[in-house]
Parts: sequence; C-alpha cells; structure tokens
Amino acid sequence: MPSAPSQPRKSVRKNRSNPEWIARHLNDPYVKRSVADGFRSRAAYKLSEIDDKDRLLRPGMIVVELGAAPGSWTQVVQQRLLDRNSKPSGRIIALDLLPIEPLVGVEVIQGDFHDAEVERQLVDLLAGARLDLVLSDMAPNLSGIAAADAARSLHLAELAGAFAGKYLQPDGAFLVKAFQGSGYSQYVEQLKKSFRSVTVRKPAASRETSAEVYLLGRQMR
Repeated sequence: MPSAPSQPRKSVRKNRSNPEWIARHLNDPYVKRSVADGFRSRAAYKLSEIDDKDRLLRPGMIVVELGAAPGSWTQVVQQRLLDRNSKPSGRIIALDLLPIEPLVGVEVIQGDFHDAEVERQLVDLLAGARLDLVLSDMAPNLSGIAAADAARSLHLAELAGAFAGKYLQPDGAFLVKAFQGSGYSQYVEQLKKSFRSVTVRKPAASRETSAEVYLLGRQMR
C-alpha cells in the first residue's frame, strides 16, 4: 500500500523578531555560556563536545571549514591547534558566502566553496598540501516544508562530501551536519563507501527538537 504523501510541517525558520524565539534564545544556557566564554555562537559547544570525544583536532593540522560564519567553530579550531607553548600550530582556512570577522591565524575566503574562482583561491593557498580535516556546519534556510528542506540540506552535505573527497589526505577526517529525513540513510551509505569509519554524533548542545546530527567519516577508502 503506498504511503501517504508527507504533509508540510510548520516552519522552523529562525525568526529573530519572533518573541517566542527571542525568549528561548535568551534563556538558552548555551547562549549564555557562549557570551561568557567569548564564542560567537552556541554552535561552538557542538564541535567542542564532538572533539572531546573523537579527538579530531591537534596542533599542526591543516583544517578547512565550510560555511564558517560567524566563526564559532573556527574559534574552537583556533584554540585547539595551539601547541604546548600556546602558539598557533597548523593552518585554518575558513570559507563562507558571508563575511567573517578576522581571527588570528585564520585564512578567510569569502564566496561559494564550489565556485570555480573560490576553489582556485583555495588551491593557491594550499599549494599542493592535502587536508587533515574538513568541517561543515552548513544548513540551508529552512522553508518549513519537510521534503524541500531535507533535499536542500542533503544537497549541501553532498557538496561538502565531494569537496572532502577531493582535498583530504588518506588518513583525513570529515565532519558534516546532516538532517534526519528523506535521503538521510542513503547519504550515510554513500559516506560509508568513501570512508572506512562513519559514526553519528548528536552533541548535547544540539537541541533535542532539531533533526540535525553530525556525521563523522574517517580514513578514506
């Protein structure tokens, strides 16, 4: 028996003029903590928790972050690539369509990461070096229509995966945001064809009501 067509769900877009969203945001413990700790957004704690568990970041690495604005993940990378003398060790390249306020030791490329000109800038910066880690916390602007939002998020994840496959070194790792929904299981299987290990992470800072998870691929096939 054919399944019933999926119904459009209520929009979950962030409306910063919505009193309900403002109240939730201001009362969010991770928002309060990010202000106290000097992070640009609460998302910093998602990467921090994953890295505490999986030990992705270490001094001397070359890391590219896709969709880096406003830069909270970049701040975490910046802190965790410091050597024993608290000096920068390694390279961080942050890409986004939006401008990113400067961070010490971070190379920023503004533009669409799969645009040919932006890719040329990256290739020039790398000068033949391969990446140790590719991070992607990208998400589309949500419409509230489940099928459309799932398709957009899946497309971004696929683009990020293709990027990682092109520039990672064999022992490199790839951490990408994904949304559970239509196409999700197929994307996980696709990653398993590219990486020897694929794990799912749902950090505590990721809201329980959100369908987002993080997929970690390690050691390319």
